[in-house]
Amino acid sequence: MLGLNPGDHVLAVAPHPDDETLGAGGTIARMTAAGINVHVLAVACMTQPRWGTPTNSRLRYEEFHAACDVLGVSGRTIVWSDDSRATNLAGHSADLVRLIEAGPDLSLTALEPAALLIPAAGSVHQDHQVVHQAAYAAARPSGSLRHWPQMVLGFHGPEDHAWSPAPPRATVWVDITSTAAVKDKALACYARELRDHDHPRSLGQIRAADSVAGAGCGTERAEVFVAYRMAC
Repeated sequence: MLGLNPGDHVLAVAPHPDDETLGAGGTIARMTAAGINVHVLAVACMTQPRWGTPTNSRLRYEEFHAACDVLGVSGRTIVWSDDSRATNLAGHSADLVRLIEAGPDLSLTALEPAALLIPAAGSVHQDHQVVHQAAYAAARPSGSLRHWPQMVLGFHGPEDHAWSPAPPRATVWVDITSTAAVKDKALACYARELRDHDHPRSLGQIRAADSVAGAGCGTERAEVFVAYRMAC
C-alpha cells in the first residue's frame, strides 16, 4: 500500500484526539490491516465542556484509546492534556517541532517511520495550522535526523472540506471502501465530539465527504491527501 511494506512504521500526528480518525481513519485501518505499524501522536487535549457536553480527561483518553484499538493502531499517546501549552500551541511551536522530531517515545527519531501523516496546510483551525507547520519543519531533510520519512502526506479535517476558502489540491486518493465500516466504528468512539444532522462534523457529512472523494477515483469511499514528499 502506497509503497509501504508489512513491518514498516507510520507516524500520524493529530492536533487533537479524534483528528487521526476524522482525517485518515480509513487509511490507517487499511495500513494496519496490511501489517503496517501505525502510531498516533495526539498533541493537545482540553477537557472543558464542549457544545454543552461535560467531559473529563479520563473519558477523552478512553475515547482515544478505543478508537486507536478499532483502527489497529500500535503506539499512541496524548502529549499535552489540560496543560497550558495545549491552549497556546502557537506559543510553543518550537517545543512541538522538537517533540515530533526527537521526543522520547513517538517521534521521527524513535520510530524512523517510512511515512508521516500530518494535518494539511490551509486548515481553518488554528491548532491544525500550528501542528502542520511544526510537523512539516520536523520532517525536513536535516543533519539532526539520522532518518527522515520518505513519504509525507497531509490530511484534511471535516471543517476544511466545508469551509476552507482554498485548501491545497489533493494529489493522493486512498480507496477506503474496504475499511469504511472500521472508520465509522472508530468515529463512534468519539460520539460526544461529533455533531448532529448537517454539521460538517456529523457522521452523515463525513461519510458524504468520503463519498465525494471516492467519486473522484471511481470508488465508493476514499480519503484524500496532499503529498508533500513522495520519494522512492
